[in-house]
Amino acid sequence: MAVDERESAPGIFSLHRVQAVFRSLVAGLIAVTVVVQLVVALGRKPPATAGNFFSYFTIQSNVIVAVVLATATVIRLRGAAPGWLDQLRGAATVYISITGVVYALLLSNVDVNTPLPWANVVLHYFVPVATVVDWLVDLPERVIELRWALVWLAYPLAYLAYTLLRGQLVDWYPYPFLDPRPHGYGHVAVMSCCVALAAAVFVALVAAATRLPGRMIRSSG
Repeated sequence: MAVDERESAPGIFSLHRVQAVFRSLVAGLIAVTVVVQLVVALGRKPPATAGNFFSYFTIQSNVIVAVVLATATVIRLRGAAPGWLDQLRGAATVYISITGVVYALLLSNVDVNTPLPWANVVLHYFVPVATVVDWLVDLPERVIELRWALVWLAYPLAYLAYTLLRGQLVDWYPYPFLDPRPHGYGHVAVMSCCVALAAAVFVALVAAATRLPGRMIRSSG
């Protein structure tokens, strides 16, 4: 088994220490931003509900990234990452990429409960970019096969089902393209398929990155 040169870098400025600081700062920034956003949302007139606030894919994906980065910080400082952490990091990278791209293409002029400009930048732009950079800087040693990476799509599909079912119960949908009331479920189906196709492309790209030169050719299945 090849020795990861990053493991042997001595001193306070070793790559893993820098990554640990970076991940901690990003995770902390997400936590602060989400809390501030929640307080502001609950204080708006009419006030949002906590259930609606946490039903946004933006909020959920950012929370996932924060948890995964915090976990990676602790584990990577102790040594090589286990396969399950590679899978979690890959999944989080896909989810937050969906958040960034869908927002930029479909939602930049829509009120998605991020009234604070700086918070909007953090959740929809900075965190997606930072997470992708983190993935590329610390790629898994194991090759993640596409057939295993496709499991990452389970969460977006579950989110879609949750959103449509909950929307019928509370008469509220987080995003216009998931709201069947104006144009029917056919429109929602078309838009959902487009987002699903984009998500599949993100999955393929994130998994393919583990085959970049210098990576260990070993399946994570």
